[in-house]
Amino acid sequence: MKNLFLLFLSISLISCNVGLSIDDEQFDPTIFNSEVSIIENLENGVNVLDIVSQTGIDALYGLEYGGGFIFHVDQIDGTLLVARDYPVAGNVAWGDHFDLITSSSIGDGLENTQIMVNRNAEDNSMVTNGLEFGSDNYVFKIALDLVHEGFDDWFIPTSDSMQAIFDNVYTKGMGNFNQTYIYWSSTKEGYYPYVMGFNLNSWGGETFTGSCFDVNGVLIVRKFR
Repeated sequence: MKNLFLLFLSISLISCNVGLSIDDEQFDPTIFNSEVSIIENLENGVNVLDIVSQTGIDALYGLEYGGGFIFHVDQIDGTLLVARDYPVAGNVAWGDHFDLITSSSIGDGLENTQIMVNRNAEDNSMVTNGLEFGSDNYVFKIALDLVHEGFDDWFIPTSDSMQAIFDNVYTKGMGNFNQTYIYWSSTKEGYYPYVMGFNLNSWGGETFTGSCFDVNGVLIVRKFR
């Protein structure tokens, strides 16, 4: 009788272990789970567009993830854009003075930033109305060389991105943006760069043309999937 009881107990334990293994195999963390936060779903590798389909896109805006605060979700491929202030730099220069037009479109900031660094590496004292800044301590070089929050792919946002940062993050009371700063964008028309502040009493939330001879704050952005 004792041996029969032990046999029955062994079979029961094996059955329980098999059941747990099946349950474990059926659990897939990359499937959206409404019982955990959006950030946890992202960290578990859930597809961004799957999250959006369950929560709506606005639920992602302002969340701190990937080194910054989410301000844009590409609804075609799920690419995220995040932004944050980089206060360590303080107010910095634009760089060399020269004629150039760069994109204003959301997501084009990396290309703009690289173009500006490439152009600053040239001798702009020889171009019409050109002027050499004479140092690498300017906004685009700072961003492109930056390693911050564990990431090294930062760039300066376009003017449209800055508007989205204001609308989708700042107006929700999120982000770490400084109301006392005017920030550079990477959008330029001719000799005039676009800038923006977050103080509603001084053009807050609207980009406007500034001067390449000013010094302004550094707002940094990443783009990733």
